[in-house]
Amino acid sequence: MTKIILQGTKLTLDSAQQIAEKYGMALNVKSSYYQLHKNTQVLNFNSDSLNDLRATYPFDINLLPDSYYPSQVKLFISDMDSTLINVECIDEIADYIEKKTEVSKITESAMRGELDFKNSLIQRVRLLAGISENTLKEIYETKINLNSGGKELLSVLKQKNIKMALVSGGFTYFTDLLKQKYGLDFTLANTLEIQNGKLTGEVIPPIVDASAKAQFLLSLCKELQIKTNQVIAIGDGANDLEMLRTAGLGIAYHAKEKVQKGAQIVLNHSNLNGVIPFL
Repeated sequence: MTKIILQGTKLTLDSAQQIAEKYGMALNVKSSYYQLHKNTQVLNFNSDSLNDLRATYPFDINLLPDSYYPSQVKLFISDMDSTLINVECIDEIADYIEKKTEVSKITESAMRGELDFKNSLIQRVRLLAGISENTLKEIYETKINLNSGGKELLSVLKQKNIKMALVSGGFTYFTDLLKQKYGLDFTLANTLEIQNGKLTGEVIPPIVDASAKAQFLLSLCKELQIKTNQVIAIGDGANDLEMLRTAGLGIAYHAKEKVQKGAQIVLNHSNLNGVIPFL
């Protein structure tokens, strides 16, 4: 069977019908998205066809992999910065010492895959030396929110008894607070070294990079006694790619171009609610 999910604020019934007619598919109208389906393989539909549709219409269009079964999903694993939450934490920390522009440039290059993540993280954290631990608390309380649709997504995951993991190249200070607030099941992130209430500018090894994220997914599969095809992973940066490829369903969320090309599902027009049709 072939299934295509259409969603986004600019999705119209006319546009959905155009696509359905073009590929001879049935249209099923859901409350927040449309589903096109056909009991057989759609001829002449490939990755180029999908890219053409995405370039033509101002909403998200995704083809579900044949090997993916939503009813079997047992684990949802998400990147933190600019995915589950609305900011890049390290950039917000740097803003307090007027180094946001400098740090943000390094962050952007790292997320595009132009810089080695480990070295870029070490380089950025060194710029934060001397910042008070109280500043981290203030940033959490005033700057950090779930991205739009996040609360609804977490609610649906809980309803479906799907375990929730948060993995980040950012910092445990924030992942621990988010875990406590939203009842997440697992977290993994980097630990900032703090002495006398201030950041030293060092990260305590080991550093959570792309490989560590993928390994975290695999370790959770072993712990939960599930297979990787029962996992959904979501992220936006180059250091998420290995994790997305390891999961049964990898979702690029408002992601860098390199990540979009390597993910099975691409969400550019939807908020985090856009994950729900795949559950």
